[in-house]
Amino acid sequence: MLVLFETPAGFALFKVLDEGKLDKVDDLWKEFTTSDSARRVVELKAFNKFENTSDALSAATLIIDSKPSKGLRKFLQKHCEGETLAVADSKLGNAIKEKLKIDCVHNSAVMELMRGLRNQLTELITGLGAQDLGPMSLGLSHSLSRYKLKFSPEKVDTMIIQAIGLLDDLDKELNTYAMRVREWYGWHFPELTKIVTDNIQYAKVVKMMGNRANAVKIDFSEILSDEDVETQLKEAAVISMGTEVSDLDLLNIRELCDQVLALSEYRAQLYDYLKSRMNTIAPNLTALVGELVGARLIAHGGSLLNLAKQPGSTIQILGAEKALFRALKTKHSTPKYGLIYHASLIGKASQKHKGKISRSLAAKTALAIRYDALGDGEDNSIGTESRLKLETRLQVLEKTEFGKSAGSAKGKPKIEAYEKDRKKGAGALITPAKTYNAAADVVLGQSTEETPKKSELASKKRKHHDAEAALPTKPAAEANEDGGQERKKKKKKKSKETETPAADADGEKKKKKKSKESEEEPAVATAEGEKKKKKKKSGADGEDVAMQTEESGKKDKKKKKKKHADDE
Repeated sequence: MLVLFETPAGFALFKVLDEGKLDKVDDLWKEFTTSDSARRVVELKAFNKFENTSDALSAATLIIDSKPSKGLRKFLQKHCEGETLAVADSKLGNAIKEKLKIDCVHNSAVMELMRGLRNQLTELITGLGAQDLGPMSLGLSHSLSRYKLKFSPEKVDTMIIQAIGLLDDLDKELNTYAMRVREWYGWHFPELTKIVTDNIQYAKVVKMMGNRANAVKIDFSEILSDEDVETQLKEAAVISMGTEVSDLDLLNIRELCDQVLALSEYRAQLYDYLKSRMNTIAPNLTALVGELVGARLIAHGGSLLNLAKQPGSTIQILGAEKALFRALKTKHSTPKYGLIYHASLIGKASQKHKGKISRSLAAKTALAIRYDALGDGEDNSIGTESRLKLETRLQVLEKTEFGKSAGSAKGKPKIEAYEKDRKKGAGALITPAKTYNAAADVVLGQSTEETPKKSELASKKRKHHDAEAALPTKPAAEANEDGGQERKKKKKKKSKETETPAADADGEKKKKKKSKESEEEPAVATAEGEKKKKKKKSGADGEDVAMQTEESGKKDKKKKKKKHADDE
């Protein structure tokens, strides 16, 4: 029986010398404790060496898939005629048996024999030392892991992380240098700062012009596309209020301009490199959020694979961790977006819809990142389709918002033609058109007639209340006069006798007026509500009290008169 053993250096065939020892599986490991005892059990029959690393990798990958390679088939056909082959994989044995017609064995005894061979491999194979076997196995394992993960040097996202970091640093340095040029040259030509607003154009103009006195002689058409700006520059150079500078100062300013222009050119090259790397490594992410935002997300996540493990909710607020933890600590509302805020889709949305679009964009971005990191395809179809869906959703949100702001609660009002009374074939109406009902105007006339009556009743009630308020003052004044001088008693008696029948007549007149008012009040007075009834009741109660006070005052006066007559 022969044993097939795979090594990092190649395939080995061992001849089993004593097959009877395979029956004692539990004691088989004792035979491989030393190299001499192992040689009594097995011996090397043949060895097929790999030519290079790619050959080893292809053979190893086929063995993992339980498929014999071309070199292995030739090797077995040459050395295994009429022999039984022991293999470590039953599926591989079945494949060898089908293609090469070689009987294969796989059981627990064979696996125990494989362990013993692995333990004494360097002693059983001459020329294969431990110092050589270690690097071979390490290199093959790395190559195999790269192949299993479908590793490609084009998919290295470390370059993106470094490039986006350098791009941000270049932007800061470029802005600092440009501001320094403006401030430095502004002492000589301060008006140029407002005329030329772009930093790169400003540096080019300063480098070309030097002293402002040379502006009239120089043609700036290559730098400044607008002729009006060039005219303003030349006019301002003639009447400038700046100070004079030496040639040495202008030389240093021009060198600084050279640095600004060199940095701007290198930034443009770096941006092109970053754009190409993003389209290669993460095409769907680039199509969805753009090169710069996608690169910043990858750099913040550490790698594309780490970013693929994050859910959409984490990608949405990635970059706003400080605001998130501050909101959780103070129990305020959490942020709606982080680095993803700079995507063009969120910039198009209104302030009210930025949260919804950022949430949808984060969910689609998570899918695009996972496809880029773990998928086999290299196209940007998923990113393009997701972007179209998000743009459609944004348009729907903006249209519904526009319809609601127009005054309708459910969007724009739907206006339909009235076809109820119209014939299907002809254009005429089945029923005649309705005319205006003039009888309905009577209701308006009744309401106008009732208003003067109400005003008259209100004026009468006011006069009545004023008269009642004046009545109780008279007997009180008369009582005070009776307690006064005695000489006027006779005159008072005569005046009282004349006043009492007049007061009675006035009382009867008031009662008649009340009865007339009660008869003249229409049924409309009942509709005025419970408040007017309460007022009437209170007024009636006040009148009764006034009448009682008048009668009691008259009785007191009569008693006093009788006492006075008796005394006389």
